[in-house]
Amino acid sequence: MKAGLKNLLLILVVLALAVFPLLVNKNAEFGGADEQAEEVIGELQPDYQPWFKSVWEPPSGEIESLLFALQAALGAGFIGYFIGFYRGRREQGTGQESRRGTIKERDAVVQD
Repeated sequence: MKAGLKNLLLILVVLALAVFPLLVNKNAEFGGADEQAEEVIGELQPDYQPWFKSVWEPPSGEIESLLFALQAALGAGFIGYFIGFYRGRREQGTGQESRRGTIKERDAVVQD
């Protein structure tokens, strides 16, 4: 299978996985895990007091989402950079070894 076709199929599968829950649960609320945890803690121990307060709270939910998306993008970029860096380093090392082998063979032929 060609790489372009494989990439297109992978993108379609990812999109299907992202859209499928939205189609199946049309009227569902997609809340965060933090909200659910707060609700459960409130039900189990109504007198619970948090250990500490946030140093800074974003002014709105949109800003909070933006910061979360920015954090995710920076993390993905960081991971992608190092995966590419080490892959390129490995491929470059393999290429140098094959060139060195060719040069050694040439030197052996010249010395004979």
